[in-house]
Formats: sequence, structure tokens, C-alpha cells
Amino acid sequence: MAVARVALGATFITTGVLHFLRPRMYEAIMPRSLPAHRELVYASGVAEIVGGAGVLHPKTRRAAGWWLIATLVAVFPANVEMAAHPERFKKIPKSLLYARLPLQGAMIASVWKTALR
Repeated sequence: MAVARVALGATFITTGVLHFLRPRMYEAIMPRSLPAHRELVYASGVAEIVGGAGVLHPKTRRAAGWWLIATLVAVFPANVEMAAHPERFKKIPKSLLYARLPLQGAMIASVWKTALR
């Protein structure tokens, strides 16, 4: 389970850092109805970094697990946006856009198993 925790933590830390290195990539997938895209991208990046680091430490693992699940739920509308508007994401196969929807559930299950169980 330690390997799974390190992999989970590293994944979230890496994707969180990418929010700062490539914010336009994340802004492009945000629902247009949401305000302050750049700020929300940075906030979700911080959330992923904090959660990823938190699952690596026994004292913060449980709280970080709940934090990451909340983060995954909060960013789910971006996945819906991509699936609902495939014409905006022509470089990504439609099947992958649709596959992202249930994969979010798989990510939540992975966090649950790794950090909360």
C-alpha cells in the first residue's frame, strides 16, 4: 500500500504543479459559465499539491484523502465540459473525452482505497 500512496501523492503533486506551468491548458477545459478561470486553475492546483503531499504522511493522510475527493468532485464539471463540447477539443478523441467521466469515479475510488481505508 505504501507504493500506492507514493504513486497517488506523486500523481496529484505533479498535476497540481502543471496547473501553474500550463494554466491555459486547464483554463481551456473549464466551463465558460465559471468566473475567474486563472484563479480557479491555481486554486485547484494548490488543492492537488496539498492533497498529494498530505496522503504521503500518516498524520494527514485521512484529511488529505477527503480533501482530494472533494477536489475531484469540484473539478468534475471540467470533464463534463469536455464531453459536452468535443468540437473545442479536436486533438482529443471523443472516446477519451467520454472515458474521462467514469475515470473520475475510479480516481475517487483510488483515493478512498489508498488514503481512507
